[in-house]
Amino acid sequence: MNYIQGLIMGLAYVAPIGLQNFFVINTALTQTRRRSFATAFIVIFFDVTLALACFFGIGAIMEKSQLIEMAVLLIGSLIVIWIGISLLRSKDDTLESSKDVNVPILKVISTACVVTWFNPQAIIDGTMMLGAFRATLPAAEGLKFISGVATASFCWFLGITTLLSIFRSRFSSRVLRIINIICGCIIIFYGLKLLYQFIQMVI
Repeated sequence: MNYIQGLIMGLAYVAPIGLQNFFVINTALTQTRRRSFATAFIVIFFDVTLALACFFGIGAIMEKSQLIEMAVLLIGSLIVIWIGISLLRSKDDTLESSKDVNVPILKVISTACVVTWFNPQAIIDGTMMLGAFRATLPAAEGLKFISGVATASFCWFLGITTLLSIFRSRFSSRVLRIINIICGCIIIFYGLKLLYQFIQMVI
């Protein structure tokens, strides 16, 4: 069950259109299928390593302090809810299909690293969200949850690369808007769940 929860939460978190997704989408829209999938796997690597660092790093700290655990749960739940609300309110779901992504593979690797590991918002959001979930799960169940999150990264980036490679002309901004609405609702639900768990610890 925690694997499924991690998979759903991972999909809801990774799917909203951001720097990583723009890079993968633009590559799939303008490059060969081979280059598109190579880019997807590179982005997956950096995305999964960031998720692991966020989950186990903050999780290990919280295991040693209930006060920190409660703080992360509260702040994390509010951030998760805010992310969801921001997605519902977002009006800027557009594609940049004219962007030049015809770059050497080393440049692809460095760009994927930058849009993932050097994105302060991604690090903060990932740490608070995944760390908050880590605080609610025992060690064995935590492994199942983060495995689901990692699986979501594979499914999402390989999925959009495959779909865009096949149906380039049919992928529109309206589709991106629908994705963001669905993901926003799922993220808000899980944010409220985390907030409820914080309230239970307080009372």
